[in-house]
Amino acid sequence: MNDEQREQRAQGYAPTDASHRQYPVPSYAGAGAHLGADQPNPGPAAGHAWPGGTPYGVNPHPVPAATVTERRGRTMTGIVAAALVAGLVGAGAGFGGAYALLGDGNPTTQLTSVPSVTNAASTVPGSVADAAAKATPSTVDIRVTTGQGTAEGSGVVLTADGDVLTNNHVVAGSGNDITVTLVDGSEHPATVVGTSPSYDLAVLRIERVSGLTPATLGRGEDVRVGQQVVAIGSPQGLTGTVTTGIVSAFDRTVAVRGQDGSGVVYNGLQTDAPINQGNSGGPLVNLDGQVVGINSAIATSGGQSTGSIGLGFAIPVDQARRVAQEIMATGAATKPVLGVAGDPRSSTRSGAQLASVQGGSPAAAAGLAAGDVVTKVGDAKVDDFSDLIARVGGNAPGDEVTLTLADGRTVVVTLGSQPDRAATTDTGGESSGPFGGRSPFGTNPNGGN
Repeated sequence: MNDEQREQRAQGYAPTDASHRQYPVPSYAGAGAHLGADQPNPGPAAGHAWPGGTPYGVNPHPVPAATVTERRGRTMTGIVAAALVAGLVGAGAGFGGAYALLGDGNPTTQLTSVPSVTNAASTVPGSVADAAAKATPSTVDIRVTTGQGTAEGSGVVLTADGDVLTNNHVVAGSGNDITVTLVDGSEHPATVVGTSPSYDLAVLRIERVSGLTPATLGRGEDVRVGQQVVAIGSPQGLTGTVTTGIVSAFDRTVAVRGQDGSGVVYNGLQTDAPINQGNSGGPLVNLDGQVVGINSAIATSGGQSTGSIGLGFAIPVDQARRVAQEIMATGAATKPVLGVAGDPRSSTRSGAQLASVQGGSPAAAAGLAAGDVVTKVGDAKVDDFSDLIARVGGNAPGDEVTLTLADGRTVVVTLGSQPDRAATTDTGGESSGPFGGRSPFGTNPNGGN
């Protein structure tokens, strides 16, 4: 020990040692990759508030399954071990300084603990702990093996006999090689009942189970901006992780890239609850433990970072409930049809201009024509065509919606219906585009719905 260290010890400072070293936290490369795609994300139209959605549940740069499993195991072990080493060494050094202050380190000195005023065995109704206690038994971990590697996400138990709701991008390409881990740690095979690419949702069926705890689904009309919410899931494989934040906003246009390279555009709920890769498909719940959204995407800061920056997006519960119910009943989902076409890449921030209106469509029946500019769907503002896709998609087939046009007219449209076989893009079409098979939004930018 040199003179400087002796002086620090005399003043009660612990000597500098390994407890002060910086332990780098490993992270997957490829920020900006979308839903497992290896290409950079073109992002939404100019003016949207996120630099690009990134899914959690798909390795942005998939590698063979064995490599992923090994890499994930080492990564998580490394993080845990580093924390333990730093904590143990730091505690020793800290107590060394403390005993120096006490004098000669009297062995009769006793450290005491004080019981909590609140009983740790119980939770206060309406607290984060209470919400987590209610929702965690209904949250599962989902591991999927694909031709590209291994993906991991989360899911929400819908029925006691094994129906589970998750994100479509978690299970896309799985070939039904799916393992679900329940809250008790037991693992079970599962199969895909059906998917909804336009809403990034899928329903699984866990085989040979019973007596599960179904989640309680909330109502969209009860959700308020600013209310506290809790996210539960398996970020980076850490099952049962609970984080908290608030509902930041409604009606966010979320544009991400699908597993097959196609674009997915939907109307999302924004939250600042920390959610990361592996949270995909897990619940966002209110303080009553009721599901208000299905976590699906995050915005990242770019570079090598794929972690949360407080901009997370969830599929609103009303959309999730309708789609899940349809899949459970028929094995497939439907989506609303307006019957117009436009370019989602353009952004005038003054509305969505209609390039064409399909004959015999709901839009044509309501009197819409090419050249019309839609500025609102209901009370929700529309800045560009991507917004129009998202706002219309936030409704159900058969709903009546009021469109406000730039010329001051309002038009009431009864939305049509079509099977949800591919992601809704410019208006729900499924045609090929000029961008290597599919356009950034999954269809010819001037295709139809």
